[in-house]
Amino acid sequence: MLNSKIPAGPLDQKWTDFKGHCKLVNPANKRKLEVVIIGTGLAGASAAAALGELGYKVKAFCFQDSPRRAHSIAAQGGINAAKNYQNDGDSVFRLFYDTIKGGDYRAREANVHRLAEVSANIIDQCVAQGVPFAREYGGLLSNRSFGGTQVQRTFYAAGQTGQQLLIGAYQALERQVALGNVEMFNRHEMLDVVVIDGKARGIIARNLVNGKLERHFGHAVLLCSGGYGNVFYLSTNAMGSNVTAAWKAHKKGAYFGNPCFTQIHPTCIPVSGDHQSKLTLMSESLRNDGRIWVPKKQNDTRKPFDIPEEERDYYLERRYPAFGNLVPRDVASRAAKERCDAGYGVGSSRQAVYLDYADAIERYGKGEVNKRNIQGATQQVITELGKEVVKEKYGNLFDMYEKITGENPYEVPMRIYPAVHYTMGGLWVDYELMTTVPGLYALGEANFSDHGANRLGASALMQGLADGYFVIPYTIGNYLADEIRTNAIPTDHPAFVEAEKNVADRISQLINIKGKQTVESFHKRLGKIMWDKCGMARNAEGLTQAIEEIRQLKREFWSDVRIPGDINEMNPELDKANRVADFIELGELMCIDALDRNESCGGHFREESQTEEGEAKRDDAAFAYVSAWELKGEHQWQLHKEELHFEVAKPTQRSYK
Repeated sequence: MLNSKIPAGPLDQKWTDFKGHCKLVNPANKRKLEVVIIGTGLAGASAAAALGELGYKVKAFCFQDSPRRAHSIAAQGGINAAKNYQNDGDSVFRLFYDTIKGGDYRAREANVHRLAEVSANIIDQCVAQGVPFAREYGGLLSNRSFGGTQVQRTFYAAGQTGQQLLIGAYQALERQVALGNVEMFNRHEMLDVVVIDGKARGIIARNLVNGKLERHFGHAVLLCSGGYGNVFYLSTNAMGSNVTAAWKAHKKGAYFGNPCFTQIHPTCIPVSGDHQSKLTLMSESLRNDGRIWVPKKQNDTRKPFDIPEEERDYYLERRYPAFGNLVPRDVASRAAKERCDAGYGVGSSRQAVYLDYADAIERYGKGEVNKRNIQGATQQVITELGKEVVKEKYGNLFDMYEKITGENPYEVPMRIYPAVHYTMGGLWVDYELMTTVPGLYALGEANFSDHGANRLGASALMQGLADGYFVIPYTIGNYLADEIRTNAIPTDHPAFVEAEKNVADRISQLINIKGKQTVESFHKRLGKIMWDKCGMARNAEGLTQAIEEIRQLKREFWSDVRIPGDINEMNPELDKANRVADFIELGELMCIDALDRNESCGGHFREESQTEEGEAKRDDAAFAYVSAWELKGEHQWQLHKEELHFEVAKPTQRSYK
C-alpha cells in the first residue's frame, strides 16, 4: 500500500504544520551524518548548498566536468512565483490552481500547494545571491506571462534564466565546498544504489576519466538527476541527459511514477534532417509577443510576407480566444500537429508553423515613438525602434535562432514545431520526497510529484529550487533524526561488495558483446519507435506494437552492439551504452503505462479518448490516480495506484476558450 504521508488538516496549513512538528537534528549531530547527492543542476546544487550550510557532510556527484554544465543551464524563459508584483490578481492559490489545472488534474494537491507557497521565497533567495533578474525602469523586478495563466508571474533574466539561476546555486554550492562541508565529485556517474537492511546507504559510482568503480557511503541518498526525455533520441535535452540514476534506483525497489507523461514543447526549431542528434528549444516566453499562424490555404508555398493578413490563420487565437497564444504546452503542441497533419504546415518539410513578431515590433515601435515624442515618425523608424525593444527582451533567443537556421527572425517569422522537452513522470515520492526505498529521495525532474500530466512553462526551475532550498532541508531531517546512532558503514560491507560486482559484471558483459552495430544506431531506432508510437499521440495498436518492437530491440542490443575501447579508461561509448540499455528498458515501461492509461490527459493523448473538437478527454472515474510501477522481473511490472483526492481544485474539463 502506497503511503504518501500527506499531513492532515486544511490544504493551506499542511506544510506549516509539517514544519512545526517534524523531527529535527541538532547541529552537532548533523556533522556526523553523511548525505550523497546525485546531480548538480538546480535541484542538486541547491540541495547540496542548503544541506552543507546546515552542517551535514555532503558528497555531490555529477557526470559533467563541472556542476555548471548541468542541463538546468539550458532553461530559457523564466521561473514562476506568486509575488503578484503586477497587482493583476495573482496569489498562492491561483498559482496552485493553475498548476493543478495545467497538469490536467493528475498531480497531488498537497505537493502542488507547497510548491506555490515557497515560490515567493525562491525569488528572494536568488536576488540575495545576485541573480540578475530583468527589472522595470524603476528598478522593480519584471514579470511576463507564460502558457496556461492569465497573470504575469514569470521572473526572467533575458532568455538565459536557467543559466543565471544555476550560477547562483553553483556559487552557494562552491562556498560549501570551500568550507569543507561538501565534497564534489565531477566526472563521476552513479551506476547503482547500495541498500542495506532495506535502507539506501550509498552508491557505486564510475570515475568516467579512468573507468574505476568507487564505493561511497551515505546515511541518505538524494537523486537530482533530471528527466528522461532522451529516450526519444531527439529532444531539447543535452545529449548527456539520461535516466540511469533513476533507473538503477527503480531496479533496487523504487517505484516509477507516471512514466508515460512526457511533455512536448510547442516552440522548438523543426527537425532539419536525419543527421541531427538533438533539437533546440525556442523559449515559451516568445509566445508573449509572438503570434502563431499558418496559411489558410493548404500546401501554400508562398513566402510568409507574400501571404496577406486575411489569408493567415491565427489558429490558437481562433480556437482559444481567452488564452490565445498562451495556452498550455500540450494544447499548443497538439494544435500545431493538427494543422500540419491537415496540410497547412510551412517550410520545406511542411512540419512547421510560423511564430511571427511583426505585430509586436510595430506595437513596441509605436510605444517608443510616443515615449520619445517623435513627430511624424516613418514606418522605418517605428520598425527600428520596435526591434530595439524586442532585442532587449529576447535578443539572445533571436540570435540563437539565426545562427541555427540562417534566417533573421526580425525580418521573417520563425518556423517552429513541437519536440520532446520535459518528463512529468519520474520516481514516485511521498510528501517528504522519499521514494519507496527508505533513505532514498528524488528531487526536481527526477521525481513525478508536482506537474501531473503537463507542466506549465517556467515551473521546472521553480520545482528544482523549491525541492532543494526549501523542502528537503526539513523532510530529510525528519528521517535522519532516527539515524543519529547509525555509524558510517564501511564500504567493505558485503552489500557494497556485491553491488560493485554486479556493476562490474554488467560493464564487462556490455563490452564483450563485440557486435557490429553502434550504440547510436540503437538509440536512434528506439527514439523512432517512441516518437511514432508513444509520442504526441498514442493508440492501443501502436503501443502494443511498440512494446514488442522494443523487446526485440533489447535482444538485438545485447547480442550485437559494438563498444570500442577498454573498461579501465575514459570510454564515452561505454558510458553511452550503459545509458541506452537503460533507456530501452524504460521505453518498454513507458509504452506499458501509456497502454494501461486508457484516457487522454495533458501530454498523454490517447486517440481513442478525445472530444468532438479533438481535445483531450479525461476519465476521472477510472484514472484519477498516480501509476506507480514496481519492477518484478524482466518485462514484468506490477501497478500500484495512488488515488488522487481533490478537496480544493475540483476536476473539470479543461477549457482555455
